[in-house]
Amino acid sequence: MDYKAIKKTDKSVYKILKNEDQRQELELQLIASENYASKAVMEAQGSVMTNKYAEGYPGRRYYQGIKHYDEVETLAIERAKKIFHAEHANVQPSSGSQANMAATLAVLEPGDTLMGMDLACGGHLTHGMRLNYSGMYFKVSSYPVRKEDFRLDYDQIRALAKEAKPKLLICGASAYPRTIDFKAFRSIADEVGAVLMADIAHIAGLVAGGVHPSPFPYADIVTTTTHKTLRGPRGGLILCKEAFAKKVDSRVFPGIQGGPLMHVVAAKAVAFGEALKPSFAKYAKQVVKNSQALADELMKRGYAITTGGTDNHLMLVDLRNKQITGKDAGQALEEAGMILNKNGVPFDDAPPAVTSGIRLGTAGVTTRGLKEKQVRQIAAWMDTVLSNLNNAKVKAAVKKDVAKLCRRFPVYA
Repeated sequence: MDYKAIKKTDKSVYKILKNEDQRQELELQLIASENYASKAVMEAQGSVMTNKYAEGYPGRRYYQGIKHYDEVETLAIERAKKIFHAEHANVQPSSGSQANMAATLAVLEPGDTLMGMDLACGGHLTHGMRLNYSGMYFKVSSYPVRKEDFRLDYDQIRALAKEAKPKLLICGASAYPRTIDFKAFRSIADEVGAVLMADIAHIAGLVAGGVHPSPFPYADIVTTTTHKTLRGPRGGLILCKEAFAKKVDSRVFPGIQGGPLMHVVAAKAVAFGEALKPSFAKYAKQVVKNSQALADELMKRGYAITTGGTDNHLMLVDLRNKQITGKDAGQALEEAGMILNKNGVPFDDAPPAVTSGIRLGTAGVTTRGLKEKQVRQIAAWMDTVLSNLNNAKVKAAVKKDVAKLCRRFPVYA
């Protein structure tokens, strides 16, 4: 990126941006919740549409001079509906968490019961964590994964739902590496009289690319981020059946947001257009191939992958058999040019600031063009670093090799 105007007006910020450019180009991004937006997406996000307030919805705004904002939001809505075969779409949420908040408020009143996946087993803060709005204002019942294989047990979820009788049942996760059975969740929701909400923030791009089953027609409401595997700008999206459209829209605006970030809405429109191209389906397939190759290579090297593998873009590595904490592993791998995050594993006995595991994802490296051969090499480098945790020379040598690979597969050059 050139940042010509910033270079002229603010050299301090210019330097920081150039340093971040270099970091992204020379390090491997393995965080499951991150990706690289295209230049076209970033151009839209940095466009003149940042200058306008656009409270309301297309055709129903509170400001003048809104014609082109109505056009771009309508385009984003229609593209989102086409991607996910949805009856209604709201493209205004500024994040996945805000999308979840608006969707939850469209269904529940304070004190009502919601049921979601236990955070410690791979769920998300907005699925009922006690310090989050979802746990502060609603009665929460959580479902875990099985202890023996760390997979969802739909019979157990059904039994727990019958006991809790939630008004809202949430499926979806932030750290679950297996296919989610939306049809099974629909059956459970029907049995207990609950609205079914699917949070597909992590797998939205895989759904769009046809490599993970769609939550529709089973879910009543679907929420997602627009980055991660969908590879757009950072933001949120709500999709729903027409019966929930009016409530969802009113909970986004004026419920929890004022003027939407229209430059981000424009960037979402661009990203959705990219996701509709045949090349995106090919990308999504490669994300899963790379994820499975990475998991397979790590298991061959003695690393424990929860659930024994992965069906999607991510995996959890349980490091307890290696006697390494997630915190130490994350730090050492960063020093060697591989960026990921420490993460609790199901039924973890280490505190959240330490953890017993790490979470890996292949969406970003696949965007760079890496394939199975390269991700297997990444697994080898990870093993080298984790087997020499405190050896600065080893980490420095691996970092040089990582940078060589990154130069072969540039992000934006």
